[in-house]
Amino acid sequence: MLLCWLLFIPFIGGLACWATSRGRDNAGLARVIAFLSMAAVFVPAVVVWFTGDFSLSGDPSVAPAWQYEIAADWISRFGIEFHLALDGLSLVMVMLASVLGMLSVVASASTVKSRVGVFHANLLWTLGGVIGIFLAIDLFLYFFFWELMLIPMYFLIALWGHEENDRSTNTAAAVKFFIYTQTSGLAMLAAIIGLVFVHYDQTGVLTFDYNQLLTTDTSGAFGMVLMLGFFLAFAVKLPAVPFHGWLADTQANAPTSGAVDLSGILVKTAAYGLLRFALPLFPEASANFAPVAMTLGLISIYYGAVMAFAQNDIKRLISYSSISHMGFALVGLYAGTMLALQGVVLQVLASAVSTAALFILAGQLYERMGTRDMRALGGLFGRLGALPGFSLVFVVASLGMPATGNFLGEFLILFGAFATHPWFVVIAAGGMILAAVYALYMMHRVYWGTPDAGGTIANMRAREYTMMMALVLITLILGLFPNTVLHVTQTVTHDISSWFAAGVIAAAQAS
Repeated sequence: MLLCWLLFIPFIGGLACWATSRGRDNAGLARVIAFLSMAAVFVPAVVVWFTGDFSLSGDPSVAPAWQYEIAADWISRFGIEFHLALDGLSLVMVMLASVLGMLSVVASASTVKSRVGVFHANLLWTLGGVIGIFLAIDLFLYFFFWELMLIPMYFLIALWGHEENDRSTNTAAAVKFFIYTQTSGLAMLAAIIGLVFVHYDQTGVLTFDYNQLLTTDTSGAFGMVLMLGFFLAFAVKLPAVPFHGWLADTQANAPTSGAVDLSGILVKTAAYGLLRFALPLFPEASANFAPVAMTLGLISIYYGAVMAFAQNDIKRLISYSSISHMGFALVGLYAGTMLALQGVVLQVLASAVSTAALFILAGQLYERMGTRDMRALGGLFGRLGALPGFSLVFVVASLGMPATGNFLGEFLILFGAFATHPWFVVIAAGGMILAAVYALYMMHRVYWGTPDAGGTIANMRAREYTMMMALVLITLILGLFPNTVLHVTQTVTHDISSWFAAGVIAAAQAS
């Protein structure tokens, strides 16, 4: 019952928001419904957080230990089920989606003025698709939600994109996003079908069930091909260089709430997919592919940092910085140790929060100044109330300042990867220096320097201040009390690291 509640509430809330747009658009009611819908997901997730048993299973050879699980026949002829499950990893991702979902609703209050009910319907349906990704353990159902979340996100970008653009510019960005993700999704679908037939050939059982597919022997060249199908889909969504071409244009043209969802939630579904599917289902292929994946991670770290430094548009700078952050995650994922994987989880959560905060602050700055071009800004530190102070907090969080989750996530990734891939760690560590350069350079260009004409500009509203304080609190909790997350995900990362280690051994024996 809990899993159905978590999944269907956003879709039901979206229908209710759509209904408010019938006749006279009741914007206030739509916003209240959308916020309460995501709160209704967040509250039971918090209850599970505090009451669940997340102790180590100690036996990764058995099926994963789920806190909650529900299964019902769907298309039984092909072994497809409506199969949902929740463990520590999916729980923290659902909580992330619900928190950023609530913040997206609040952030849209001053920017979305037309068809408000339809906007929030698409926002909730996007979030519903994301939550479905985090809960589905039937691979056909997983792919269904993977594709489902793209459609409402397309409309959010195309219809409510950057207001200075004409409709064709926003539509072009939405089409680019859709083509990239749809094409890579088809590669994953082909890999899913191939994996199902390999399992059928080995066992005589036709199934898309994750628990059963974990027992499939995916060694050999064909296993590598199947793994690459999954990796391509996740690398595009992460995104890793050279599959990043859609991200900057899409986030620069998306509304603030859409950019929050893209950077904080949709992009993070790729890291989740690598953790949940690519590594456990294909341990030997993943071990063989690790040097390539980690090299792509290093390239992403440096390319994202250099491109961020070259930007004049604040949102494009933030977009490229997120590519750099996810490069660290890719290095940690394919290091495969439990410590590195725990760091990946923490890095994903912390970077989602800090990047979402920076996008919200960029939107607030645009409302007041009418531009995101840093060449037209400067000298604003004493004229915008608390906004520059919050910007400084999340800029230093983004560059990995101690006491923030970003620092601890990157530290665990590098520390966990050093034992197996020391040179990758040494090279990756240099990216942290570049992060400090582009982040502080942005602060200098926007807020420091010689001011233009004097006078103050509108201070932050109460709801904006509340949003930022909530995000600051989350950032500090992740940095100062990381065990609030790490104890919840320890079972999952322990099992994944054990499967990956077995893959490393198998790859060594086969070579």
